[in-house]
Amino acid sequence: MNELPKFRMSPKRRKITAFLFLAMILLAALPMWIRSAENARKFLVYIGTYTNTASKGIYAYRFDAATGKAESLGLAGATAQPSFIAIAPNRRFLYAVNEVEDYGGQKTGAVSAFAVNRATGKLRLLNELPSRGEDPAFLSLDSTGKSVLVANYTGGTLAVFPALADGKLGKESEYIQHRGAGPNHERQDGAHPHMIVTSPDNRFALVADLGLDEVFAYHFDAAKGTLANPSITKVQLGIGPRHFAMSSDGRFVYLVSELEPKITVFSYRAEDAKLTQLQSVSFIPANASQKWGAEVQLGASGKFLYASNRGENLIAVFAIDPAKGTVTQVQSVALEGKTPRNFALDPTGQWLWDANQESDSIVIYRVDPKTGKLTPSGKKLNISSPTCVLFVALP
Repeated sequence: MNELPKFRMSPKRRKITAFLFLAMILLAALPMWIRSAENARKFLVYIGTYTNTASKGIYAYRFDAATGKAESLGLAGATAQPSFIAIAPNRRFLYAVNEVEDYGGQKTGAVSAFAVNRATGKLRLLNELPSRGEDPAFLSLDSTGKSVLVANYTGGTLAVFPALADGKLGKESEYIQHRGAGPNHERQDGAHPHMIVTSPDNRFALVADLGLDEVFAYHFDAAKGTLANPSITKVQLGIGPRHFAMSSDGRFVYLVSELEPKITVFSYRAEDAKLTQLQSVSFIPANASQKWGAEVQLGASGKFLYASNRGENLIAVFAIDPAKGTVTQVQSVALEGKTPRNFALDPTGQWLWDANQESDSIVIYRVDPKTGKLTPSGKKLNISSPTCVLFVALP
């Protein structure tokens, strides 16, 4: 029986066929890539508030960073005084402080855990526990998402809670009382930890204590959820360290102080969390009478730094020297709201949401990616007593 002749394709024809096959694959995948790119610019935005006003708890918006459109989703979760909120790394759970002095008849605030419905933005309460100190002002999650770290401002304490697999909070794994006072007898009558965040490598937990004019670097055991053996960096007396931001490469820390609104720049040594001061820069007018530094954030590119003064109602913009880490102020923005307690930059780097506690508004600004400067977008959201802005990526 005769064999059929073998079909032989020329090298040129093979190249054309391979090209057409690859083109078909790319065309088939194109809609998925387009959808993925679109989704990368869409977010849920949660707003923490004070509820001793008309607010009822945590509110939500749907935000499209491509267009700047913000759609209100209303009340996401009813809870008392959720002045600061944080999202778990898996984006399934949200945690809030309840900034009160009395919870369940105890001299303490509380911490609440919620499940996130990313389709509707609604929050479902999972549980809440005493925060182990009055007026918790800040909380964060470690990089594993298994620990929730809390700073209790009035109580002067720190606490760590396990974040369980179902999102609920477990009994605290750590409790620490700070002691001491600062030179400002009205505001620094005792310890007032105002922020606690783990380092990029998750080996340390950094704490800014407004009452003590000190920054603590605790050794953090992620497996046990414990803090130990802190090194302490003293800052200028009376400035009241409040919040800080760390560069994405972990080399520099930028601290904003409340009582004397300044940016203090530190180098950071990863092996032992040693902080070395490099620079201290005031960012308010010389004749300013209201000195209430509030928030500090890095832009998405890491090239610019933003800091707010809720007394003078301004945000200062700084350019960062990438080699030295030092900052140079390039803009001071007189805000369209009153008492900018908190602000956040969206992850795409295009927008800044400024939460104005006393004017019951969030004002949205455009961010120039080349200069870092802010310009009003004309977009204003009405919400009672906003205190914290949190972007959550979709889907």
